[in-house]
Amino acid sequence: VQLAESGGGLVQAGTSLRLSCAASGDTHCIARMAWYRQAPGKGREFVAGISNDDYINYADSVKGRFTLSRDNSKMMMYLEIHSLEPEDTAVYYCNADPFGWCYVVSAWGQGTEVTVSS
Repeated sequence: VQLAESGGGLVQAGTSLRLSCAASGDTHCIARMAWYRQAPGKGREFVAGISNDDYINYADSVKGRFTLSRDNSKMMMYLEIHSLEPEDTAVYYCNADPFGWCYVVSAWGQGTEVTVSS
């Protein structure tokens, strides 16, 4: 599985942004997809995820401002971020975990950087 994020950039606080993740390759192996982020000087943290049966969960820190969605016909996953805050500044990564029966390993994209100015 290959993943490619896009949509990051320099934005002002209070605005909204939509990040995209395009999946390709052995996508039939994907059991769950998720967004993670890594702020400068910090570890990578879970943001939001969606299971194969469309169950979505969010980190407590982003509930109410972040919305995860996907378009299976296009093999795309999205993350909408509303009311951006400087604390949202991070590199955002897309992740895909495979079914146990599949031969592929967990995949990560290269990340897309979001910088929020106050």
